Amino acid sequence: MNYETARKFLIDQTITNEDSPDALLTRLKQGKPPVPGQITSILLAMKVVFEGLKDATMMDREIVSALFQLAVKTQQLFAAGRKAGVEWPPLLKEDLVRIAIATESILSGEWQSLH
Repeated sequence: MNYETARKFLIDQTITNEDSPDALLTRLKQGKPPVPGQITSILLAMKVVFEGLKDATMMDREIVSALFQLAVKTQQLFAAGRKAGVEWPPLLKEDLVRIAIATESILSGEWQSLH
């Protein structure tokens, strides 16, 4: 996966319309868990984006917005789903924390361990 592919993939995960039924934010809004392998693919794409941006002094709004949504909105949707009685997969909370850590790594320019 190259930077452009990873960037597009992450942005696509935040699209919340009927054209993107498997986007992470769409699934969480619907109270559905991620599709198998989706979190792993997101984390891989985040590592590729990190490598592509680690020396950058500026980032475009589109990727920053996507990173924010993946780090913050997913946690909010998780909490709202839990409050509404959604039975999330047991490791989803930890996976969303890993996404937040990867986002912080991209924004700071220093990769942090995701474990």
